[in-house]
Amino acid sequence: MTRTIDDYIAGCPESVKPILEQIRALVRENAHGATEAIMYQMPTFVLNGNLVHFAAFKRHIGLYPPVTGSAELRAEVARYEGPKGALRFPLDEPIPYDLIARIVRCRVAENIKGL
Repeated sequence: MTRTIDDYIAGCPESVKPILEQIRALVRENAHGATEAIMYQMPTFVLNGNLVHFAAFKRHIGLYPPVTGSAELRAEVARYEGPKGALRFPLDEPIPYDLIARIVRCRVAENIKGL
């Protein structure tokens, strides 16, 4: 049973582990005070509610929830949108870490505003 993000990453293929660790580090760096959890069987960060979930799949990394807010940011993530607005970053392309960091900062602002 997956209880921690460490457990989740340990169960993933070796080729994906560095990507997941980098995403985890980006969230920690851009969401000070967020806590780690496993929700919906995915690594999750919580800050005034669910902040972001991420997960490894056979061909992509998923990032949830959908991006709202900034029209500019929504336009940039449009090419990665999957079902219900979840983002899919293909594993056969460079992972857009800078974009993920901006998404996290946007989510932090939204969650703080929601208080």
